[in-house]
Amino acid sequence: MVREKMEEVGRRELSFLERYLNVIGTIASIATLLGLLGTVTGMIKTFNVLAAKGVAEPGDVAGGISEALITTAAGLIVAIPSLVMYHYLRSKVRALALELEEVALKLLDFLGKD
Repeated sequence: MVREKMEEVGRRELSFLERYLNVIGTIASIATLLGLLGTVTGMIKTFNVLAAKGVAEPGDVAGGISEALITTAAGLIVAIPSLVMYHYLRSKVRALALELEEVALKLLDFLGKD
């Protein structure tokens, strides 16, 4: 009975610790994809200018290339720290879970219950 209660409380506490981890992971994934999407739309604009004007002046295609580079950089600026934080926090939660399990087992041994 004591063991089941401890497991239940442990699961509840772990779910509390993990509640925002998926949000951070999703932000990292979406930021990367949005940066890629901006890169693609910027390159499409560049090729549309080339298709309409043939060999264009550098200034004509610079807008599309600029869009591609800016959106790539913006996506990476958001994604990289988000991904680092996600992995850091996930490792902290796992370490806490192991510590919680060890303490619970020691307590059960101390109480002499199974």
